[in-house]
Amino acid sequence: MAETAAGATLAGLDKVFAHIAANEDAFVRRVMDYVRHPSISAHNIGIREVADLLVAQLRGLGMQAEAVPTANHPMVLARWEKKPGAPTVLLYGHYDVQPPDPLEEWVSPPFEPTIRDGRIWARGIGDNKGQHFAQILAIESHLAAHGELPCNVIVLLEGEEEIGSPHIADFVREHRDRLKADLVVTADGPLHESGRPTVTFGVRGVASFELRARGARRDLHSGNFGGVAPNPIWTLVHLLASMKNEAGEITIEGFRDSIVPPTALEREAAARLPLDPAEIRAELALSRFDAPADRPVADRLMFHPTLTINGLHGGYGGPGSKTVLPHEAFAKCDIRLVEAMTPAEVFEKVAAHVRKHAPEVEFRPLNGMLPSKTPMDSPFAEPIRQAIVDAQGVEPLLYPSAGGSLPDYVFTKILGTHAFVVPYANADEANHAPNENLKLSCFLNGIRTGAALLSRIGRMAKPAA
Repeated sequence: MAETAAGATLAGLDKVFAHIAANEDAFVRRVMDYVRHPSISAHNIGIREVADLLVAQLRGLGMQAEAVPTANHPMVLARWEKKPGAPTVLLYGHYDVQPPDPLEEWVSPPFEPTIRDGRIWARGIGDNKGQHFAQILAIESHLAAHGELPCNVIVLLEGEEEIGSPHIADFVREHRDRLKADLVVTADGPLHESGRPTVTFGVRGVASFELRARGARRDLHSGNFGGVAPNPIWTLVHLLASMKNEAGEITIEGFRDSIVPPTALEREAAARLPLDPAEIRAELALSRFDAPADRPVADRLMFHPTLTINGLHGGYGGPGSKTVLPHEAFAKCDIRLVEAMTPAEVFEKVAAHVRKHAPEVEFRPLNGMLPSKTPMDSPFAEPIRQAIVDAQGVEPLLYPSAGGSLPDYVFTKILGTHAFVVPYANADEANHAPNENLKLSCFLNGIRTGAALLSRIGRMAKPAA
């Protein structure tokens, strides 16, 4: 019988684990067959074909499944709801992948999955096809072992995550009744660098924008017109410097007004994370961290917003020198948001700052995503932790928030549901890069973890409405 952390047995899970063990080779072949099908959302390559493939597979498991249209790529939605009174878990993932470029840097072709060094190498194997396929195989293994699932399950697989999830919020609002669940679990992203599993309770949001400055109607000679015509690059340099000072403080007026500070539980969890500042600096070849110097690493990644200059462009950048006074320049920036900041609010404050400090500069908001936060004392936190121990025999690290952004806000803020990220991929999966890979052990542990998760959720009483 599968052992829990307390030493008790979890009835029925041993039979599911035995099925997984007996089918490991077949499961590996099947996930390789799956990732062999390109589904590049940015280029609209293979999207419909992979959506249809998923629908057929999920229907084959006895689930109600369909590809639901959106304004662009379809959402794959499947349901198994035959356990009245049991909780419902929504399993989210995305079937679209990044473009494989640059092709010349791949050791083996990106859509010809290859096993070497105990890993599967292919585009999309880690992000996110291998991870949500592990969830599907967990469902299949329960059905094979017992003919039913221990809880109700909804599967939602998006086809636009790699292009910013532009339609998921509208989809969730429109189909709110079909997405009613007690919790959401996303299998995406990497494990800790040590290989330990993690559970993440939130994500930061993001607001991206562009600043454009113009001077003369053409580039000028820096000797003939220097000191006469304004230099757009200097205009942007001064503007950007007015937005963040040397102490690391973002100085946009009212910027922090809506921030909800971390709870005591979140601070305690962050303090327990094995984040070694010296080790991180050495790995990144950094002589120092960004100001303020005394801020803990976890706090930097979870509890504070950031202002990043992604690029500053203008003038001459070729070999040698060119004494030119450029006529235009632009900067691309992003701000990472913490609870309860919103992109709309941030854009409004940045625009007001630009009007005050450099009214001739054009402010262009680009895209944004809300932050998401689930309480660390959620009733589902302990069953998820126990499921990971059941499957892997290791205590997970608990992250109050990720530093990056995922569309979890559609679950926490639109559906009002607790949402968790439980990754299955190795830390060096190289997602978005050439030679993306997934360790075979991580893939198989993912199937076991997904199976244990369903069992643990099934043992819970359905929360009161």
